[in-house]
Amino acid sequence: MRLFHSPTTPFGRKVMILLMETGQVGDAEIVAASGSPVDTGTMPLDLNPLGKIPALVSDDGTTIYDSRVICRYLDARAGGRLYPEPPLLWRTLTLEATADGILDAAILMVYEGRLRPQDKRFDPWVEGQWAKIARSLDALETAWAAHLGGPLDMGQIAVACALSYLDFRHDARNWRHGRPALAAWYVGMAARDSLKATEPPAA
Repeated sequence: MRLFHSPTTPFGRKVMILLMETGQVGDAEIVAASGSPVDTGTMPLDLNPLGKIPALVSDDGTTIYDSRVICRYLDARAGGRLYPEPPLLWRTLTLEATADGILDAAILMVYEGRLRPQDKRFDPWVEGQWAKIARSLDALETAWAAHLGGPLDMGQIAVACALSYLDFRHDARNWRHGRPALAAWYVGMAARDSLKATEPPAA
């Protein structure tokens, strides 16, 4: 397999953690790729027309993209370790979608600051993205506490990647404030070998 990836993408990090947690990391060649919506750089456009990473060339040569699809494929390849059977599966998938939504909003905030000219930035739009994140964090603190405390699954891994990305790109927002249970849970997750091995480089 070939995985197109950058160490700073939290979506690719999800895939890397799954590979490590399921014992498949040696089965994938990691191919460096990077770019942005205004400069596709070295993104594998021939494999993913959306110009996004991660993208995976699977065992049979098929290209798979979107991190959630890649993670489902790789987990099935390993015997189904991180996605439980229904009905718990729907909770796991919803939790993963919540984490990915946090990441989508957080990345849009980064793009607004880095890619849009200063005179064209719209602060209310940025704050609207953060409002999505804050609501989701509050839900993780309360409604998702029991699930987060259960057996490791892909939803938990996705949440850990999202929280780490907030530290990486939006540390001044202090996502931990008012969320002691979520902050304590993240300490334990961040100590896992797979998360330590995939920490993004310094900003």
